[in-house]
Amino acid sequence: MSTCAVHLRISGLVQGVSYRASAQDEARRLALVGWVRNCSDGSVEALVVGAREAVEAFVAWSRRGPSEAHVTGVEREEVEVEPAVAGFSVRR
Repeated sequence: MSTCAVHLRISGLVQGVSYRASAQDEARRLALVGWVRNCSDGSVEALVVGAREAVEAFVAWSRRGPSEAHVTGVEREEVEVEPAVAGFSVRR
């Protein structure tokens, strides 16, 4: 099982709709580590690290988000795996 890390920038109506909390729940369900945070431009940024299949499942989920969200775009960039990342946190 290969490990990968992906940085995401999610745009649309993604703040004020529990996107970060829902992303944390989804990441934990998929046994991923990383973080998610709001950005000043109204988007949400996330780093997810784990088994490639689980990361791909998270990326697919990020295109929908929670039911209150309206995602209009997801930018994706594969990045180096950060070995110091543990757990999945919501950052401010």
